[in-house]
Amino acid sequence: MRLSNANRSLGIYGALTAVGLGVCGWQYEEHQRFKSAAAQALINRGRDITSTLGIVVSSQRRYGNLVSKERIESSLHALIHPGELESIAILGATGDTIASAGRAVELTPEMMRARGVYWRDQDLTLMNLMDLGTSGATEDNNSLPAALVVSDPRMSKAFRPTTKRPTTPTRPGETGGSVAPVGADPAGAPPRFPYSRPAWMDRAEYDALIKKQGVHSLVISLSTDDMHRAVRNDLLLRSLVSLMASGVAVISALSWRNVSRNSDLQIRLVKAGEMNSHLAQMNFAAAGLAHETRNPLNLIRGLAQMIAMQAQDAPKLKEHASTIIEEADRVTVQLNEFIDYSKPRSAHFAPVEISRLVTDVARTLLPDIEDKQIQIRPPTAPLTVEADEQLFRQALFNLLLNAVQAVESGGQIEIRSTVTADGAAALEIRDDGPGVPEAERVNIFKPYVTMRPKGVGLGLAIVQQIVSAHRWEIVCDANQPRGAVFRITHLRTVSSRHDS
Repeated sequence: MRLSNANRSLGIYGALTAVGLGVCGWQYEEHQRFKSAAAQALINRGRDITSTLGIVVSSQRRYGNLVSKERIESSLHALIHPGELESIAILGATGDTIASAGRAVELTPEMMRARGVYWRDQDLTLMNLMDLGTSGATEDNNSLPAALVVSDPRMSKAFRPTTKRPTTPTRPGETGGSVAPVGADPAGAPPRFPYSRPAWMDRAEYDALIKKQGVHSLVISLSTDDMHRAVRNDLLLRSLVSLMASGVAVISALSWRNVSRNSDLQIRLVKAGEMNSHLAQMNFAAAGLAHETRNPLNLIRGLAQMIAMQAQDAPKLKEHASTIIEEADRVTVQLNEFIDYSKPRSAHFAPVEISRLVTDVARTLLPDIEDKQIQIRPPTAPLTVEADEQLFRQALFNLLLNAVQAVESGGQIEIRSTVTADGAAALEIRDDGPGVPEAERVNIFKPYVTMRPKGVGLGLAIVQQIVSAHRWEIVCDANQPRGAVFRITHLRTVSSRHDS
């Protein structure tokens, strides 16, 4: 049965552990997915920005494929937002920066090998190729040429609005005229292809400009602070969920253990109750047997006394009769102490004056005290405590008798009473006998443990019962310079009882 309960408990503990670990693993996977999604969302946002920048660059074309560096950088500066979009750079085909805004972007070989996405601690750098035409467009085809970012004073003239040129009439009365577009041949030739080189730029300069200033790619740098903050918040939230799941698993395991222990305790209590009932019945039967045994012992003792009185002329017979009387007395004392020990102890509290009680008990032991010429020193200060007088008297009697039997002729026994600051009292019985070895100072309060050859070993056990019934405590200690001290503590004085 116990093995089955242990296996079941192990199975439940294993299941709870698996649930806790499963929740923690699930939250970890969800956090990794959130982290990846946040990174991908930032990348997608950056790509959207680069696409928008491509439209901005296209919108800045003037005179076919020319883009003013001053105007495009002004537009780029308007898009910079510290903490979000940190920097923008437009690169040419050779990798040189031809226009930029915000913090300078330092392109490294690792960044160039990162295939457009490069992560650092505080930012994300994205490189996006621009599809704004082909750098191989010429005057002979209609392909859209690549945008050229230039900074040239002649651009201001090219970007001015077209103006009408006055013409003189060819015939009298003819007042008409024509408007020559920018880029038209001064001699009146047909206009050039709209995306061809400007008229104020020769072919060699234009080809060199295409190779050096043609827009090839865009580089932007986005701050990752918001992404890291969101990832940290998600990690904190999922850590709390995992911690709560682990806590629930631990609490459930502890609850199951308490339930199992309570069940075991209930079973033990039932068994202990049955055993106590059985022991009580055995104790009652033993006490009855001891009580019934005293009657034949008294009869045996009486017959032995008669034999001793009649056997005056038979010394041997008289000696045997005296031995029978002594053994009968010894067994009677043991039976009386056993019956006394088997009685239930229930204290009924009433005021008891210690000095008077000590004097009464000492008067009972006066023959033994005078025989050994023992000096008794009772407590001097009057002290009244709450106790069951009859039980307290028996405990004092056993303790004083134990001290009288322990000391030698001419010995001393002192009874002290003290009161502590909290109103509790203590009573000490000190003697100058041989004392009690330290290893036996706890065992002497157990039944049938005695330090005397002819002792029964129930006197101090009865004292322990009486002390426990009063909720006091008793200890045995060494006296100085020799002897033993039996100290009863936690006695309640009458004054402190009334105050509480």
